[in-house]
Amino acid sequence: MTVAARSAAGIAARASEAPRTQTGVEVRLEGLSKAFGVTRAVDNISLTIPAGSFVTLLGPSGSGKTTTLNLIAGFLLPDAGNIAFDGRPVATLPPHRRNIGMVFQSYALFPHMTVFENVAYPLRMRDRLGRDALAARVAESLALVGLAKLEARYPRELSGGQQQRVAMARALVSRPRLLLMDEPLGALDKKLRERLQGEIKEIHRRIGSTFVYVTHDQAEALTMSDLVVVMRDSRIVQMGSPRNVYEAPTDAFVADFIGGANLLPGEVVSNEAGAHAVRIANGRVIAVPRTGAPHTRASKVLVFIRPEDMRICSSEVTARECITTSAVVREVLFFGESFKVTAMVGEHPVVVRAPRSQAEGIEIGS
Repeated sequence: MTVAARSAAGIAARASEAPRTQTGVEVRLEGLSKAFGVTRAVDNISLTIPAGSFVTLLGPSGSGKTTTLNLIAGFLLPDAGNIAFDGRPVATLPPHRRNIGMVFQSYALFPHMTVFENVAYPLRMRDRLGRDALAARVAESLALVGLAKLEARYPRELSGGQQQRVAMARALVSRPRLLLMDEPLGALDKKLRERLQGEIKEIHRRIGSTFVYVTHDQAEALTMSDLVVVMRDSRIVQMGSPRNVYEAPTDAFVADFIGGANLLPGEVVSNEAGAHAVRIANGRVIAVPRTGAPHTRASKVLVFIRPEDMRICSSEVTARECITTSAVVREVLFFGESFKVTAMVGEHPVVVRAPRSQAEGIEIGS
C-alpha cells in the first residue's frame, strides 16, 4: 500500500455575522499562579481575553483549565498574579461583585424549584427586582434558550439538554458581561452536544458578552471558539484561532492532542528553498514544506501529518501536491462514513482517515 500526504484543506471559514452590540468585558490575567499544597495547579499564566470574544480553555485532565476558570470567577484566590476586568483589578473581589454568570458541569439546578424559580433565583438573591420586572427578565432569558413554554416544569421533568438550557438561562438572567462555562456539555450524548454547541454559539452572537468555556473536547473548542488556549501541566502551551492551533501546532503535544497527528521521526538531509528533504524511518527521503525557520542538515525532526491529509493508493503515485511512501496495513476500522486505517511506515504507525470509496477492499498486510 502507498500512502500520500496532501496539503491541508483547512477549516471552512465561518459565515459572516450580523453586527452585534459589544457588551462583553476584557479579561486580563497576568502572572497568575495557584497551588494546592505542593501541587501547582496554575503556573504563571498570562492571557488577555478580548471583550465580546468566545475563548476556550482546552486541555487534558489536570492541565489547570478549571482552576483558571475558578480564579476568574472568584471561587479561588490566586497565590500570585493579577486579574483585571476592563483594567479594573478584581482578584480580591468575591464572585457576586464580579458581574459574571456561571454554568457548571453538573448544572446545579434546585430539584424542588420549577424552571421559572431556578432561573429567577439570582434576581431574587442579588438584584431585588419587583414582581413584574422579575417575570419579564425570566421570560426574556427562557426565550433566549428556547424554553419559554417550560417554565412550570421541574428539573426531573426535563431532558439533559433542557436542563443544560435552564442552567444557561439562569446564568444569563442577570445580564452578565462575562459568562463562564465549565464543561457544560460533558454529560450529554454526541448528537445533543453538537446541536447545543451551535445554540451556545448563536446565544453568544446575539448577546455579545464575553464567553470563557472550559473543555477537554477538541471538536467543541474548534467549532465554537474565536480563540483557543491550549493548556498542559498548569501552563499555556499555545493560543490562537481554531485554524491556527489545528494547522500550525507549536509542538508534538498540541499536534497530537488536537485532532490527532501522525508524527514520523526523521533527519534533515538538505534544506532547499521552501522545503526540507527529510529521511524518514523506512529510509525514504521525502520533501516536506517548510513552515518556520529552516533546520540545519542532520537535524532530528518530527514530520507532522494529519490523518485526513493522507490518502491510500494501490501503487506509487506522482503528483506535485503529494508526498508518497510505502506502508503496510495493520488495522482497518469502519466508522460508517469513513475508515480508519493504521499502517506501518518502517517501525512507526501512521493513521489514515479514508472515505469509503478509497478504503474499500483494503486488507491487513497489503
